[in-house]
Formats: sequence, structure tokens, C-alpha cells
Amino acid sequence: MSNKVKLIMLAFLMIPIVSCKEDFLERTPTDAISAADALASVENMQLVLNGVHRGLYSQSQTVFPGGNTARANNHYWVPLGDNLVGTLIHTANANNLSWRSAMQWNEHTIQTSLTTELMWYHRYNIILHANLLINGIASSGFTETAALNEILGQAYTYRAYAYLELVQHYGRGYLIGNPSSDPGVPLLFSSESPFTSEPRSTVQEIYDQVEADLNAAITAFENGTGRSGSGAASKAQLNINVAHGLKARWALSKGDWSTAAASAVAARDGFPLLNESAWLSGFATNTLSEVIWGSHVIEAETTFFRSYFYLASNTFNGSQIRNNPKAADRRLVDAIPATDYRGQVFLPDAPNSNTSAANGEGGWANNTNPLYTTEAEFDDAIAAIKGEYGLVSGHNTHPYMHFKLKQANPGTIDPDDVIYMRSSEMYLIEAEAKLMMNDLAGAKDALAPLASARDTAWDADAFATEDSFMDHLKFQWRLEMWGEGFGYKNHIRWDEGVDHAANGGSGASEVLYQQSYQIDRPSINDDWIFKIPQSEINANPNLGSSDQN
Repeated sequence: MSNKVKLIMLAFLMIPIVSCKEDFLERTPTDAISAADALASVENMQLVLNGVHRGLYSQSQTVFPGGNTARANNHYWVPLGDNLVGTLIHTANANNLSWRSAMQWNEHTIQTSLTTELMWYHRYNIILHANLLINGIASSGFTETAALNEILGQAYTYRAYAYLELVQHYGRGYLIGNPSSDPGVPLLFSSESPFTSEPRSTVQEIYDQVEADLNAAITAFENGTGRSGSGAASKAQLNINVAHGLKARWALSKGDWSTAAASAVAARDGFPLLNESAWLSGFATNTLSEVIWGSHVIEAETTFFRSYFYLASNTFNGSQIRNNPKAADRRLVDAIPATDYRGQVFLPDAPNSNTSAANGEGGWANNTNPLYTTEAEFDDAIAAIKGEYGLVSGHNTHPYMHFKLKQANPGTIDPDDVIYMRSSEMYLIEAEAKLMMNDLAGAKDALAPLASARDTAWDADAFATEDSFMDHLKFQWRLEMWGEGFGYKNHIRWDEGVDHAANGGSGASEVLYQQSYQIDRPSINDDWIFKIPQSEINANPNLGSSDQN
């Protein structure tokens, strides 16, 4: 593909790998596997796969040459989806890890930024490792076993995941473009040098490859062993539910509604919805009943001030959060019924304690909330929030701040899991798919288990038309999946822009948000498409300046 990708292929020599025993994700890494040995046995193939699991959340320089400590892969990429569209609102000017720059659309729109470069190379790193396993198994001559099929299923699923991520960021949205001609990303099937440079395949060709890989994964998993182990670590392994879940996402994003609905039902099988106490517990662990897939972050490889919770959780003891507590769109929060317990994680009346707040209303002297008539009341409210949620003295509070994402040990820098897929998402996918097939009754039935579990007064009869139910379904997406990174892809699928000023305003500061305060919808604004890394264009002879998005 390119010289740059050749360098990435060396990465699997460097990923720390541990035993394939049940506790492989819970131990300090002690070994690395060589290229010569990677395909020597089923056990060694498992070691390669374990390294890919770990690579999802490790700092990028530990995964491939040329990485950077400022990005810890999915710790950054997951919340980025909500940072880009203003779901995760910044309340002050902190810019650690370029998180403010990403919010202002000054990262993914620049071809030399770390965000555009490292996402590209991380996803291709996954593809190269998947290719290594897929090609190696095909040529190994090993007898087919359940264990071998389990490895093969995960390899195909990883490749599908990486290509879907790439095409949804570096290509035009399937539903708003012309996928048969829109440029996607290069397809790469090599697993050893010399690599063949490739031009960009079309969006359609990438989507076709994702479908083929997911179908192959499901077939392999049907003949596999199933996940090994139990608890949070086991859910770091991919399985047939993950493959079905990715197929549901793939189908929804391309308008294959019937496949999306059926795959969503299959994906959530065996992963019951959270009860109220579990939903309010903080989303810090894979052990939650409805988590289908997530990275189990082991303490030995914590990313400290590079983590998802450092960027997004108001309990983390880091400057990005202490100085810049993250808030939710007040239009969303104000619309939550009193009977919906999800509203408890947002604090619309939290005092604005930050004298550097972007809205200029921080500190008692600038208080605008009539609930606080004295400075003592103002200070007492701040102290109560800190006490309840485990904040340290340096943490600031802000109206509409959230506590949906909470560390297991608040007020620390301890690592927590990164959740990628929950069964709640699958209920939302099924409902949206059925609505798009003009099946309003079926869409209501699909959403009912989720919506009624969260809101005791939820009434399907309140939505008499498809348009009114679609508006409500979008509300459910935004509330249920808040902070979990779905905003960017949802906006593209729905062809919705960003408008922090509309309908009374989101609460974001126009001075802080600058060009990202109002953004035209994706179908008329190519800035929604990530720039291809300039270093890739420089290295790949089949890509030129005309290929840049």
C-alpha cells in the first residue's frame, strides 16, 4: 500500500503480548512475539490477537512506529464522536491533547494533524494484523478446530470494524453521497512485504468488503469455541454478538433496514438491559449486563492523562476536566421527563464555580442562578456536589455538567474500561430501521423495552406520526448514548448540521466554539469528511494531492 504502511506492519513485533490463558488481559505484559513465530501455532496466533485487543486502548506509540503519546487510540476516538458535534460541551478554554482544537474542527480538517494521522494508522494497523491471521490460517495447513475458528472469527471482525471506521471518517456518508463513485479508502489484503500500494477504493467497495468479512466472521464464530473466561476481561474479546452488532451498524449506515433490524436483535441476545442502579453507576466497567464489547483496561497499562475518562468524565482528577467540566446540551437535558431516571446524571442547577468559564458567568460575583441567594448557599452547593461525586478541591462545577461517566474510583487517575457496544444501541437501531421501512407500529414495539425501562411514564401512543416518532427516536439516541461517541455518525446518517444557537441555545460559548458553533449539514459541507494524512499521500504512489478530501 505505502511505505508508511510497511512501517506499521513492524508493529506486531512490538506489541506486548501475554499468555492466552483466561487472565491474559489482566496481567502485566512480559513477552513479545516475533514475525517468524506468529503463525507457528494456534497459541501464537492467539498471542497476536491478544496484542490487537490491547492495542485498542494503549498509547499509539506502543502500537506502531511513528505513534504519539498524545493519543491513546480508542480512548480518544470514542469520545471524539461526541466532541465533534457538540454533544460533549466544553465550558472553558482548556486544550490538553488538542481536545478543544478537535471540538473547534481544527484537527480532522487538517491533513497534518495528529487526529487525522493517528486514526488512519491505528485502523490500518488493525487491518494488517487481521490480514496476518486470515492469510496465515488460510495457508497454514492446520486442522480446522473450534479454537482456530474463534481466532478467524475475531480476525474477520476486526478487519470489518477497521474498514467501517475508516470509510465512515475518511469517506462521504453512504446515504448522502454516491457510494459507487465516492472515493473511500485503500483496500489492503497483504500481510507481509513487499506491500502493493493501492489507490482509494470506492465507498461501495469498502462497504462490500465489510459485509463479506462480517459474514465470514459469523460463519467462523458459529463453529468456534465462544468467548473464554468471564467478567470484564472476556468482553474485550470479539464474538458472534459483536459481529452481528457491527453488521447492524453497517446496515443502518447504508440504508439496508431489514438487515439492520435483524442483526440488532441477534447482537443483543444474552445481554439484558441495565436496571436503574446499574445505568447510574458510571459506565466504567465491561461487567455491566448490556455491554457486548469493550476494552478492559488493565492497571499495568493505564494511559493516565490520555484516557477516555480524562477527556469526558467530570470525576477524573486531570486538568482537562478540573478546569473544563464537560456539560450536556441544555436543550436535551431540559426535555428529559421527570419520570426518566436518566435525567439524574445531569445537574442543570450546578453552580458555575469556574472564574475562567467561557460564558463569563463563573464565580459567585457573576452568579445568575436565583436558587443561590447568598455566597454561602453557592459555596455549600459546590461542596455538596464534590462530596457526592468524589471530586477533589481543584474540580470546578458548571450548570448542566454531567455524571453519566463516572470512574470506579472518582477523584483519581485510575484506569477504567472503554465500552464500545451495548444492547441499548441495538434497540435503537432496530427501532430506527423499522421506522425507515414505514413500520411505525413495529418501530414503537422495538423501542418500547428500552424506553419504558428508562421512563416509567413512557407512552408509545404519544407519537401519532412517523415524523413525531423519528424526532423522539433521535431524542432517545442522544440521551441513552450520550458521551459514548455516536453523535458524529448519527449526524451524518440523519444529514444534520450543528447549531448551538437554535431553540434557545445549547449553552455552549460562541467565543469558545468559533467555527464549530454552527456547521452546515454533511450533504453540503465536506468538512465532515476527515482529511487523509498528508504523510500517506506523500508515501503512497497511487495517491496524489487530487485524492485529498
